[in-house]
Amino acid sequence: MQAPEPRKLNMQAVKMYTTAVCPYCVQAKRILKSKGVETIEEIRVDANPDERMKMMEITGRRTVPQIFIGDTHVGGCDDLMALDSRGGLLPLLGAAA
Repeated sequence: MQAPEPRKLNMQAVKMYTTAVCPYCVQAKRILKSKGVETIEEIRVDANPDERMKMMEITGRRTVPQIFIGDTHVGGCDDLMALDSRGGLLPLLGAAA
């Protein structure tokens, strides 16, 4: 008899504005992956100036990463870590559902 399949978590989509050489982007991706996020839509703002302008218009910020979970703008890596330490990251990801 086979063990039952583990339940897949129905997580929110994660989008991250990033650059090729950003240690905070790498750290943010590591945190998200450790919480079960399998797919992160990465938008490279260093390779696409129009996307950088769009990021700045949407967030009011110039730095990367800028992280969105679903429709919620989390902010940067420090904001992501603070959200996680307050216990808000998993519920926002939808993992508690």
